[in-house]
Amino acid sequence: MTGRQEIVEQVRQIAAQETGIPVEELSPELDLRKVEGVDSVKVLRVVARIEREYDIELSDEQVFGFASVADVADAVVAALRTDATP
Repeated sequence: MTGRQEIVEQVRQIAAQETGIPVEELSPELDLRKVEGVDSVKVLRVVARIEREYDIELSDEQVFGFASVADVADAVVAALRTDATP
């Protein structure tokens, strides 16, 4: 199974590509909603790429609750655990 830190790094990379923010500036705790130029459409594009990357589906409730890269990574970890449960 993929570790949380690996997922955090992958989420940071995807978020950087979709938002145009340098990955170095995307700390796991950075509140994406407060970053100038990052709107809900960009956040949804980040989520869509992550869902494709990990072959998971995140609920709307989860998506609209995301504030940081860490929040997204935690949701991915939880979804992967759920998918792995027989």
